Amino acid sequence: MASDSQETQVGPQIEHSLTKSHRLDFGFLPIPRSCRPSVTGELPYFGYTKTIAFGTASTFSKYYICCVLHSSAYRTNNFPAVMNLYYNQPILLELAKAFRVDDEGVSKIPTLLQAGYASGLLLLSPLGDLIKRRPLILLLIATSGSLTIGLALTRSLIVFEVLCFLIAFASVLIPLAADLAPANRRATFMSIVFSGLLLGVLLARLLSGIIAQFSSYRNIFWMGAAAQYALLGVLYFITPSTPAKNPHLTYFAIMRSMAKFLITEPALIQGCLIFFCNSAIFSGFWVTLTFLLGGPPYNYSTIVIGLFALVGMVGICMAPVAGRVVDGMVPWTTSLVGMSLLVVSQILQTFAGQRTIAAVVISTILLDIGIQSTQVSMTATIFSMAPEARARLNALLILAIFIGQVAGTAIGTKLFVERGYEVSSGVRVAFGGASLLLLVMRGPHVRRSTWVGWEGGTDLRKPKEVVVEPKTNG
Repeated sequence: MASDSQETQVGPQIEHSLTKSHRLDFGFLPIPRSCRPSVTGELPYFGYTKTIAFGTASTFSKYYICCVLHSSAYRTNNFPAVMNLYYNQPILLELAKAFRVDDEGVSKIPTLLQAGYASGLLLLSPLGDLIKRRPLILLLIATSGSLTIGLALTRSLIVFEVLCFLIAFASVLIPLAADLAPANRRATFMSIVFSGLLLGVLLARLLSGIIAQFSSYRNIFWMGAAAQYALLGVLYFITPSTPAKNPHLTYFAIMRSMAKFLITEPALIQGCLIFFCNSAIFSGFWVTLTFLLGGPPYNYSTIVIGLFALVGMVGICMAPVAGRVVDGMVPWTTSLVGMSLLVVSQILQTFAGQRTIAAVVISTILLDIGIQSTQVSMTATIFSMAPEARARLNALLILAIFIGQVAGTAIGTKLFVERGYEVSSGVRVAFGGASLLLLVMRGPHVRRSTWVGWEGGTDLRKPKEVVVEPKTNG
């Protein structure tokens, strides 16, 4: 009886404690009941609808940054002038006119965006492993949307530059979907979020080309702010309230652990190097493709080049399919297939891209499918390595992607100007070959501590789960 009485008294206390800790954001904003954990601590179901919402948020967190960073494409004449990529961006030209400065006066903006994004990845993204992620995500989106309004309104170049840095700093991806998705569908859900990131790049290409020709640059930022606030409302009602993953750690301990991961985890180092190579391929392909389409033999207009981003979206829409394949196979296998598609796409582009537009279309689709397949499978492998550190692992992986994009853009542009398109494309084939070499250095079933080797077998599919029926006394 004493035991029963104790349970009766403790139960309401547990329920009250759980409810109190998960019913308010920031101490005053009510959390919807559908987003609160149950009294037993069970989290709300994280299905496709919520994952698509996070993918959409990823799209618009990148969209207005990429409008400035990746719209170099739409200068289709005077190709020798692209030695400095950012001077030819139409949005930067519009900014120079608006702030009454020369091209050099606005040339720091892309650098500030890159520096802000890299700083956010290193300093802000790891907080996902330290504090509750729901308020962090909502705060980042609200901050980003509010600062974007400042970009549309300000008449000061210095204020514009500061806002660019702060917006990029806040535009980091927190891998909430990977943490909350069911284990047997984690790769599928992650693929949707990755699709959102790449769609942000391509949407920026599409819209910046159109807006640069027909409208004011300020409309890009008004659209971005409106989209962010709309998504803030959606995520408020669907983002689960989850407990802090490592409340016992300090921020400096989190940062130290990131440095330790980078020198002690073979799978993470392998993944970062592969992501670097693949991102260099992706960014180098898109920036030089623009120069290719704008010059002989195609001579396409600005609008047609912008609309060509729609071809890339076809491959990105295949990402959820790739995710389902990863869920049923060993991730290493999907990585191998994805990297092979990358190499094939760049070989095709090298030898046929200047001869027929059909080769360009096929290469673009294969490129996006290959990038998506590889990123999803490699990320699934690395996230499973240390579930309690996914935000830190994610920060390191996306930082590698970011550095690869910068390197691919710089190398691709320089080689295109000095040596021509075939040489520029051939270097991307070499990057793809390096990715394949890095992958085969570690087999599909090696131990976490293995640097080079193939122990553990060569099975390419996951073993089927055997359900054992409980015996009954009959």
